[in-house]
Amino acid sequence: MNTFRDLLIWQKSMALVTEIYQLASSFPKEEIYGLTSQIRRSSISIPSNIAEGYGRNGNNDYLRFLNISISSLFEIQTQLEISFNLKYINEIQFHKINGESKEIERMLGSFIRKIKERN
Repeated sequence: MNTFRDLLIWQKSMALVTEIYQLASSFPKEEIYGLTSQIRRSSISIPSNIAEGYGRNGNNDYLRFLNISISSLFEIQTQLEISFNLKYINEIQFHKINGESKEIERMLGSFIRKIKERN
């Protein structure tokens, strides 16, 4: 039986959460209640909403949760830019994680279109 854990998009977003947590652990201590907390919450939201939507009845509910996931992904992309601008992360870290987020963005967009076509 397939579950949300079988979805590649969920697996990749889980890996992104781990990377974001590791990256944010090096942010300045004064950011613990600011950027550190916000970027971690945004990252957790992506796979959480994919999973929650999967468990809902009907495609409309699922689409709503997938759209929340993609919104959280856009938040992360913005927070990564802020982190880079503040020099909390270097250029290599920024491009690596931002690239992974862009891949998830493309996957989510494609998945959303596919579900809309089924409606």
